[in-house]
Amino acid sequence: MAWWIWVLVGFALLVIEFASTTMHIGFFAAGAFLVALAVALGWNSSLSAQIIAFTVTSLLALVVFRPIVMRKLKLRGDGHEVDAIVGQQAIAMDEIASGAIGQAELRGSTWSARNVGASSITKGQRCAVEKVDGLQLHIRG
Repeated sequence: MAWWIWVLVGFALLVIEFASTTMHIGFFAAGAFLVALAVALGWNSSLSAQIIAFTVTSLLALVVFRPIVMRKLKLRGDGHEVDAIVGQQAIAMDEIASGAIGQAELRGSTWSARNVGASSITKGQRCAVEKVDGLQLHIRG
């Protein structure tokens, strides 16, 4: 395949990366650019060898450089964003007895919720989020 086709593939992958913001696809764009450079510098090989080189370089770039990029850009999920939920108001979607587990709505999502208060929570009652344990809210009425 001609080098300029690999450049077009690289730019197309970059466009997809900018639209998705996942920090995955950009490394495949880097792999396409590396293969384009190799072909432009005279690496004459079959299409299957180019695709293998693209795949290997892309996966290596993803595994080696993505953690570094995520750390530098401070995009790694370290759990601190969940702490912002503590103190917010959730709405009970079930009657939840003291110590029992039910469902609560928070920010438009349904969560599993444990009533950590001494009294029951009625359906539709607003309650405070005291703690987040994995995917379960600890709420008090």
